[in-house]
Amino acid sequence: MPPAPLRKDAARNWERIVAVARDLVDEGTPLQLNDIARRARMGVGTVYRHFPTAEALLEAVATPSLEALAAHGEQALADDDPGRALADFLTRTIEAQVTDAALSTVTAAPTDALPRTTELKRTLSSVGRELLRRARDAEVVRPDLTPEDLVPLMCGIAYAANVHGAPAARVETARRYLTALLEGLYIR
Repeated sequence: MPPAPLRKDAARNWERIVAVARDLVDEGTPLQLNDIARRARMGVGTVYRHFPTAEALLEAVATPSLEALAAHGEQALADDDPGRALADFLTRTIEAQVTDAALSTVTAAPTDALPRTTELKRTLSSVGRELLRRARDAEVVRPDLTPEDLVPLMCGIAYAANVHGAPAARVETARRYLTALLEGLYIR
């Protein structure tokens, strides 16, 4: 949904722009606002009023996945088994990375175009750090594992699954790679 209440016609335009952008992202086509306007059958000024940059539009496309991950992370914090909570959160994160082509680009960006993106990324970082801290405190993961270690490891798994997994099997490939990683992280 749009970040602020809009007139019905403006809300429909916003939703159409995001839907067209989602289709392009899923196809692997770079977002260009002029192309979005043409495909959405609306004036380029309308697209630019809603999204001044392609980065802002890409973040809007990724927002539902970011929100779902943040909600899952908050639920994971309520789990009384720190090892399971961390594994579940990492699993959900890796699944999102291989099923939403917008997610990796948005989460890796050094700056954000939308305040909501910054807020969601902070939430995810905070949740991930807390889940890892709890797992380390419970001595179920290696004590030398840091949040800074998890980010590139997760990115590596997503990249490997996207490169080596057949499109229909990417989620399963990513889960298998994550399982292998987790078995190396946990104390036996």
